[in-house]
Amino acid sequence: MLNHRTSFLLNLTLTGFVVFVFNDVHANCQEKFPISTNNLILFSMQDKIYFMQKLNDEEKIIACLIQGDISLVKYPFEKMGASCGISATEIVNISQSFLEKGIMRKFGAILRHQKAGYGKNALVVWSVPADQIEKAGKIFASFLFVSHCYERNPAFKKKYNIFTMLHSKDENILSLIKNMATAIDINDYIILESIQEYKKISPEYF
Repeated sequence: MLNHRTSFLLNLTLTGFVVFVFNDVHANCQEKFPISTNNLILFSMQDKIYFMQKLNDEEKIIACLIQGDISLVKYPFEKMGASCGISATEIVNISQSFLEKGIMRKFGAILRHQKAGYGKNALVVWSVPADQIEKAGKIFASFLFVSHCYERNPAFKKKYNIFTMLHSKDENILSLIKNMATAIDINDYIILESIQEYKKISPEYF
């Protein structure tokens, strides 16, 4: 069993993959697989390697199907599997098994906020005292125009430890940020405003 503080390098060139894992505070990995291999290395909470699993042919097909967009129809999974002879039930069951095994973290919809009319967007990072992080985070999360709110560790520039993402259709972003600052009584923050979106897609692994 690997200790969570261990740092190590695993290089198995004969099997066609290279994995780098640094388990100090957070684990990171880079994986390189030949196209024909389709092996998956599974991580639990990104801190330990438990096992490597090779997908069977049906699992590979379903992984390819669900990583793309889903049609806006009454029975999307039936339409998805029609071209390859896989039933909707099989797609749902295997997708569920991916979630249970940790192969897939989550399955959900993504809102393209720019296309939805939310043209004003900004990432705001806040310097919050350690004993106020929980309270500030809950306050920020209560604002409807905040889509993401999370604590960052280590802090950006050693002080900015709460990150928030704001979206608005027509309101002035600065006024929204001032409301947030007033709510937590903190004025030490940095605004990174979205100017142009060049690319936003879900990752494709197969």
